[in-house]
Amino acid sequence: MEIGVVGAGQMGSGIAQIAAVAGIHVWLHDSDPESLNRATHAITDSITRLVSKGHLSKFVGTESLSRLRCTLNLEDLGSADVIIEAIVESEDMKKKLFFELDKIAKASAILASNTSSISITRLASATHRPSQVIGMHFMNPPPIMKLVEIVRGAETSDEVFATTKALAERFGKTVICSQDYPGFIVNRILMPMINEAFYTLYTGVASKEDIDTGMKLGTNHPMGPLELADFIGLDVCLSIMKVLHNGLGDSKYRPCPLLVQYVDAGRLGRKRGIGVYSYSHPKSPGARL
Repeated sequence: MEIGVVGAGQMGSGIAQIAAVAGIHVWLHDSDPESLNRATHAITDSITRLVSKGHLSKFVGTESLSRLRCTLNLEDLGSADVIIEAIVESEDMKKKLFFELDKIAKASAILASNTSSISITRLASATHRPSQVIGMHFMNPPPIMKLVEIVRGAETSDEVFATTKALAERFGKTVICSQDYPGFIVNRILMPMINEAFYTLYTGVASKEDIDTGMKLGTNHPMGPLELADFIGLDVCLSIMKVLHNGLGDSKYRPCPLLVQYVDAGRLGRKRGIGVYSYSHPKSPGARL
């Protein structure tokens, strides 16, 4: 089997890494040479750490890296059996990419999207193979998080679903399945909680520290909602809230004005060095759920 991954940010590089470790040959594509360079270093460093900690043998680590090929040329993905899109969370950009992939990919190829909220049915409409389009939503960071959320579009075939589920399980992931509704399962529940945390901060109920501490110690969450928003990226959180608000039409999904303001100000979270909190060292771009 051969897999193509489009987008060399934190999600795309993580997906490429777990595929290579699972014994699959991978093409990792990005239009930005620097993004590919960062991804190559990040994957190499990650696998080196896994080897040093005894989670992978040196042989498996070396073999995994040998299966990874990076490219600036989208057409190199034409031989892939499955192509996983992991670009920015924009419906217009994703549909444009799926239109191009539909022309490049071989007839039997599955086109999967790592979208965390956008309709798979609408993405599939940009192709001539809607039965072969599916959602394959990895959690961030993919090498560590154990979950993959699979989303069937209106025309996704049973065969494509079964193949995608088996692939996720080959990656060592637990699979959950969602209908094609805005936000699917995880973000339908998570993002309104994060948005409510912003409203709690916005209306002066408590400090950001007390909000996060309350959720960590009061509900046993590993990260507070505001800290988690910074990790995901406030722009990504806002984008998903807009999908929920527009798709479901309920005022309870209206993005908090403070979240909108932070994004307008460029306070996007850890990847920019400042969000709800300030950080000394910005993380590499591309992080998202």
